[in-house]
Amino acid sequence: MSDVISSGLVALSAVFFVVDPVGVVPIFIAMTHGDSGAEMRDTARRASLVAFGLLIFFALFGTVLFKVMGVSLAAFRVAGGVVLLITALDMLRARQSETRTSPGEAEEATEKEDVAIVPLALPLLAGPGAIATVMVLVSRGKGITNTLTVVGAVVVTMIATYLLLRAAALVQRVLGQSGVALFQRVMGLLLTAIAVQFIAEGLRDLMGLSHLAG
Repeated sequence: MSDVISSGLVALSAVFFVVDPVGVVPIFIAMTHGDSGAEMRDTARRASLVAFGLLIFFALFGTVLFKVMGVSLAAFRVAGGVVLLITALDMLRARQSETRTSPGEAEEATEKEDVAIVPLALPLLAGPGAIATVMVLVSRGKGITNTLTVVGAVVVTMIATYLLLRAAALVQRVLGQSGVALFQRVMGLLLTAIAVQFIAEGLRDLMGLSHLAG
């Protein structure tokens, strides 16, 4: 039971920190500027649902993609860890990671009529880092329990994301710009440690595979 709780906490921390719904709040407010309260809530709901669907898809069927593309789990752990590390370093500097969206894409999005799917759901919420995270987390363990733990982490994260985006104006007003930046830095530090762990595990497995091949 303790192992399940520990795995659940690691999964929830990794998914929540890389999705970073608090960091998306200021962007969400800018993109929905001028919308009514009902429209903002609808945008938050659809963005959260689409991001949830994408992350669940890759969590459940990521191993199939590995087999089709001929990519080893160890290699993907390293690649996913590198993507997470880049994202985490940007979070430590309290700036939007360009692995999720570029400044030009974010600026262009403010002029679109519907931003729920692109770029809010993809790539802001379910970006490469988040997709890599859920796939690596599922690949780290075996059995249905591990998979359900990751799915549960995604569910909790997306519920929290919807609630934060729904109350985006209030969250930004309470935290302020400096509060959001501070929160991003704290999450970035924790995410850096998780990314390093992913890379270390992947390198260890790759070295083991190389040894066996030799």
